[in-house]
Formats: sequence, structure tokens, C-alpha cells
Amino acid sequence: MKILIFYASYGGGHLSAAKSIKQYIDENYKDVETNMVDCVKYINKGLDKVTTLAYKEMAKKAPWAWGEIYNHSQKGAMSHISNSANRIMSIKLYKLFEEFNPDIVISTHPFASQMTAYLKRKGKVNCKLASIMTDFASHDQWLVGHEYIDYIFVSHQGMKKEIIAKGVPGSKIHATGIPLSNRFLEHFNRKEIKSSFDLDLNKKTILFFGGGEFGLGKEKTLKILKAFIDNIKDDYEIIAISGKNEKMQEKFEELVGQNPNVQVYGYTNEVPELMSISDLVVTKPGGLTITESLASGLPIVVINPIPGQEVENAEFLEKKGVAVWIRKTENPDETVSELLANPEKIKHMKIRSKLMAKKHSTEDICKIILND
Repeated sequence: MKILIFYASYGGGHLSAAKSIKQYIDENYKDVETNMVDCVKYINKGLDKVTTLAYKEMAKKAPWAWGEIYNHSQKGAMSHISNSANRIMSIKLYKLFEEFNPDIVISTHPFASQMTAYLKRKGKVNCKLASIMTDFASHDQWLVGHEYIDYIFVSHQGMKKEIIAKGVPGSKIHATGIPLSNRFLEHFNRKEIKSSFDLDLNKKTILFFGGGEFGLGKEKTLKILKAFIDNIKDDYEIIAISGKNEKMQEKFEELVGQNPNVQVYGYTNEVPELMSISDLVVTKPGGLTITESLASGLPIVVINPIPGQEVENAEFLEKKGVAVWIRKTENPDETVSELLANPEKIKHMKIRSKLMAKKHSTEDICKIILND
């Protein structure tokens, strides 16, 4: 059996989801060949470079514009343009289908789902098609050509109901959660990890993700970090992660100074370990990071969502009582001090987070597709 796994380089969630799926299949299924492909890059490297750069620049410098595109792409002229473009691009993608001849296509990005559905409709390919939505709100771009999609995987039951209401048969839709790395299933030794990061075993830990792929809202992020530093007293410690954003790391270090209760790190691949010893996470609400936070049973403080899918993610989390969203118009000091002074609220957020977690999402998705 051959499985083609598609992703696209617009944010890290699509790639991470694809990697998790590929790893699980490779480790658990014999006689299955997997091939993971960036669908946009395969079609045209120049197009990939221009579009991913445009997305990054827009998300960084004009997030409101990305929000407008996101909202309008659900309906009207924008969706028709998208459909026409996908028809043209699917011709190039067909070459890959001829070479690899997959039995199953798993897509973590709507572009690939649309193009594969188009090729199925035209009778050019005959494969099962699975779409994995990587956010907490549905978007109509995922449903273009849904008649030719065999499986749709979503993050929660509410999304399943939304999509059924749009005319998609419920038998196709599975509320498994977003694919998650198997590292979040490991049992970590709290004492060892605290020791390795030079943290006090008797203090609670706040994990603060402030870099982000675009360094969005830098000044606001610094104000929020300062609000946490000013309000933690001596019963909390903070780990501030600036990611690959070197300017943000410099600003963090300037702000923190010699404060013994705050540590600053750049990029780290020890997120599962850090989440396992944390009591609260502060982050942008990307689909993957939120999935990881829920799997780790963490209350969430949402900052700097990109208009569009991240704002919808933030609204969903707030509604479910697992997150506090610090909006642009709010005074972060007031919100943070009120939250940290209310341990009962944090406790209830933690309980709800654990109840919402879908830690076995990757396994469940693979079993539904491959054991059908």
C-alpha cells in the first residue's frame, strides 16, 4: 500500500501534523510506503516562495489583511478564484500521482485536499482521500469537493456538527483531535526535568511562548511578560521562550535582567518536557500549540492571535473555559494579576483542559484510515 501525505508551509502546524502521521504509520504498519510532500512547493517552487513569504509578511505586518482574506475566502468570488487556481495547479500535481500511484492521500492543508478532490472528480485518480483540519474552527475551503473526500478529521464534536450542518454526511467526519507527536504520550520525571532547567521543585512554572514565527505584537508581548513578572511573587517561576526570534530574545533578556525567577531560552525542541512540568502556558493560539497544551493538561493564556483561524481558536478556547484571552484593548497587568490571584479558576481551567485533550489523536486517525 502507498500513502501520499500532503502539507504546505503556511505556519508550522500543517507540517507537524503530517510528520506525526507519517511517523506513526512508518512505525506501526508493515508493507506501507509513505511519501510526504509539500504540495505547493511541488507544483512550483517560485509560487511556494512568493505565497509563503506573502503569508509571513501579511501575518507580521498586516494581520488584519490576512483576517480579511481568511473571512472572504469562505464565500463569493474569492472561493471561485481559489477553485479555478486549484484546477490549474492540479494538472501539475497529477504528475506526482502518476509517478507514486498512491492508494490513500492524507492532506493537512486545504489546497491539497481540493486538488486531489478535483483529480478524483475528473476520474484521473482513484484513491481514498483524508483531510485533517489543523484548527479548532472549520473553514469552507476545507469542504471544496467534499463529495470526493472519504474522511474528514476535526478537533472536536462542535466542528463535526458545524460541517454536518453544511451538508456533509456525518459518517465521513471524525472528531479525533489534531495529530500530536508521540512525545506527548511519554511519562516524564518531573524532578529530573525541573533539575535540568535549574527550576525550584516547590514552585509552580509558567511557560511563556513569546517569539512566534513572525514576532507578532512584540511590544504587547513584552508588556504581557512584564505583567507576569510583576505579579508572580515567590510561588511561581517563568520560562520565557523566544523561539528563533533573536530580537525578541534580546528584549526578553533586557526585561528580565537578573531576576532569579525568570529564565529566557531561544528555540527549544524540549516542549513536551517543559509542558509536562508547567502549571500554565502563555501562547499564540495556533492549532498545534493548543493541542499540545491540552494534551499536557495546561490552563492557557492566549496572546496575539492572527486574525482568522487563530482568533476563532481563541474564541473557542475562551468559550470552553480553558483559556483567558488578553485582548489588545485590555490592560495585561489587570488580567494577569486577577488570574494569578484566583487559584480556583486556574484549577478549573486545568480540569477542563484535561477533559478536552485528545492525546491519542494520531493513532485514532491512522486506525480509522488504515483499518477501514
